[in-house]
Amino acid sequence: MSDVNSVIRIKPYQFIHVLDNNSSVTRIEIGPQTFTRQDHEKIILGPENMVQIPPRNYCTISNPVLRDEKKQLVLDEYGQVKLKHGDEEIRFAQEPFPLYPGERLTGKVTPLTVIPPLKALKLKATRDYTDDKGVLHNAGDEWLYEGPGTYEPKVEVQIVEELKATIIAPNQALRVRANKACLDKFKVQRKAGEEWLVRQQGAYLPGIDEKVIEVVNAVILTDKKALHLKATKTFVDETRKPSVQRKAGEEWLVTSKDNETHIPDVYEQVVGEVNITTLNNRQYCVVLDPIGPSGKPQLGQKELRKGEVSFFLRPGESLEGGKIFNVYVLGEQEALLLKAKETFTEQSGQTHLAGDLWMIYGPTDYVPQIQVEVVEKRSSIPLDDNEGIYIRDIKSGKVQSIIGQSYMLKANEQLWHKELPKTVEEVLAKESLSEYTEDRDPTRVVTYRAPHNSAVQIYDYKEKKQRVVFGPDLVMLGPDEHFTVLSLSGDKPKRPHQIKAIALSLGPDFMTDIVIVETSDHARLSLKLSYNWEFKVDKTKKEDAQKIFQVPDFVGDSCKAIASRVRGAVASVSFDDFHKRSAEVIRQSVFGTDENGNIRKNFAFNSNLLVISNIDIQSVEPVDQRTRDSLQKSVQLAIEITTKSQEAAARHDAEKLEQEARGRLERQKITDEAKAEMARKELLELQAQSATIESSGQATAEAQATAEANSIAAESNVKHAELRAQASKIRSESEIALLKQAREAELNYKKALDDLELSKSKEISAIEASKFKSLVQSIGQDTLKSIAQAGPEMQAKLLQGLGLKSFMITDGSSPINLFNTANGLIGGVPPKK
Repeated sequence: MSDVNSVIRIKPYQFIHVLDNNSSVTRIEIGPQTFTRQDHEKIILGPENMVQIPPRNYCTISNPVLRDEKKQLVLDEYGQVKLKHGDEEIRFAQEPFPLYPGERLTGKVTPLTVIPPLKALKLKATRDYTDDKGVLHNAGDEWLYEGPGTYEPKVEVQIVEELKATIIAPNQALRVRANKACLDKFKVQRKAGEEWLVRQQGAYLPGIDEKVIEVVNAVILTDKKALHLKATKTFVDETRKPSVQRKAGEEWLVTSKDNETHIPDVYEQVVGEVNITTLNNRQYCVVLDPIGPSGKPQLGQKELRKGEVSFFLRPGESLEGGKIFNVYVLGEQEALLLKAKETFTEQSGQTHLAGDLWMIYGPTDYVPQIQVEVVEKRSSIPLDDNEGIYIRDIKSGKVQSIIGQSYMLKANEQLWHKELPKTVEEVLAKESLSEYTEDRDPTRVVTYRAPHNSAVQIYDYKEKKQRVVFGPDLVMLGPDEHFTVLSLSGDKPKRPHQIKAIALSLGPDFMTDIVIVETSDHARLSLKLSYNWEFKVDKTKKEDAQKIFQVPDFVGDSCKAIASRVRGAVASVSFDDFHKRSAEVIRQSVFGTDENGNIRKNFAFNSNLLVISNIDIQSVEPVDQRTRDSLQKSVQLAIEITTKSQEAAARHDAEKLEQEARGRLERQKITDEAKAEMARKELLELQAQSATIESSGQATAEAQATAEANSIAAESNVKHAELRAQASKIRSESEIALLKQAREAELNYKKALDDLELSKSKEISAIEASKFKSLVQSIGQDTLKSIAQAGPEMQAKLLQGLGLKSFMITDGSSPINLFNTANGLIGGVPPKK
């Protein structure tokens, strides 16, 4: 069938846009209606729902239609609705309306903005317009819409931002700036950029030309805290009664006496908080650049303030040293060294010139004046009999030592530092008996405990004298005295400058040295010699005390002298002779012989009173390798001969013992063989008896076993036959039972299958009948009657609407069997048209 026109049903509150291709005009069709589209028409939009704006909502329409004064649509000469191209229109709650061709809904339907109390909208005119109250707003004008209220938007107005009132609490203020010249909320003329404080408590909503900078909190002032302020610009301080004009750069304090709280003005800069300075009756301070009676700082001056007093340091003032000083309390053994910084006269009338030094002795309390500098606090230095200090007079430069008494330095005296040579410092640090430590006080008299039986030499460089102190004794150095440091030889063989010492031991003691000698037959030997020595000095004689220090290195000199004598004596004898009487040769060479040819008992050095009392030869070793090898070979040969003789004796004894043991072993072996033969005889008898018993027992056991085996075999055959018969019977009965069960299961299966087929046929018949009945009831008598009465085209459409795939049309005059037709409708082959 051919469909020329398209029919569209437009529901209520729906619309479509139809384009007339003949005139190129688009019109709107509004429901409810049934619209039939013509061939020259085209539906370009819809059906669409109309725009519905609920109460207290709005929407924005772009390119709205143009209306005249009577709110009628304005059409052009072709019948097309005119539009405000590029413009917008805001529509509020009204009846549902369609969108004309060209109109467009911008965004969504939006609720109106509700402005609560203490809030406002900052609005800006985007073009010139006159509001509902007749006020003309030029493009760029700004104003506030304050709440509470509901704001209805305008196309000509733009919402810049939402402002919120600031709550000004107690002890708070609001800092506000004028964006341009205006009148503030309190009708005060403000210039552009001017700032001021709003101090009234409550909510404050800034004007359109005002900007809130910050909330300024008040500073709580107490009796112990003040506020240091500075003026950034000349202004009138209205917080003071009466008002005070502050100049730019002026600084001042605000205390609790002025106000309990202070909110800094816009032209006041808070430099900081100033804590109160409190002095008790044992304290004082010096204020630099104090503020005078005129309120101006007295630059370069000082002011002494004593306790008890409390005050705030005003701007420009500061404490000398940045702290509070305690009153000097001097005991009986204490004093203060004072110095005059400038010429002044004390209350007692005494005049001190600048730079004068003097002392105040205790017990007393002292507060220094401004012109006085306390150089130091001195105490009486207690000294024992073995303690002392070095003191220098700064006027004459003389240095002296004070020993064994308590001493208080005078005004023109100071402790003097005695520096010791580095070598002396190192020696004192190593000496175990020294009282010196690495943290030695250089102002203390240097002391040294000379060990027992030792001597210490001290030289006075000022008097150019020397003295010797014998130990045990305590040595105390004067200001110009120094120790004589001994540099002795050490090691083996002796090397110079190995030992540094202050005290010279007087002995008796020993020293060891290694001397290389050569015999007359050119055998070089290394001798290790030990010398016992001591100083034979009379401590009462000053000449003897000086002599022991005349040789700086007595160890090296004495060892060299002895080695020279030994080498000379050994060079005159052969190796064999020296090997036999080495001790005699060495002692004779060192000590010498008397008139009778006897060896002397000692060897004395007259230059320093050193006496060598004995020589011990600890070892003699050849230096030449061949000599050492020959000597070692001879020693090994002697050892070998001795060893071989001992081995021969031991071998003879061992052979004797072996022969005796072999005889005892042979006798024991014969005895053991006789006993073994007797035991073998007894063993053979027992073996014969056991063989007899074994043969008779074996025969008896074999006969009994054969009989029992035959009996068991017969019984097992009988039992096997019985079991075979029972198994055959059980197998037959089980096969019969299994066959019977299989036949019964097959019969039950056939019966159940037949029952299922029968019930299936019944249910299918019932389903087909119910389906046909339901189908006829769903079509209804009226529908069938309409089908019979309507034309063929209408019948076809109705039947298509019912979802029938095949159908037959008749006029009712010819009888038709409809039962088969129903079967075809349900599931059979559809009849042909």
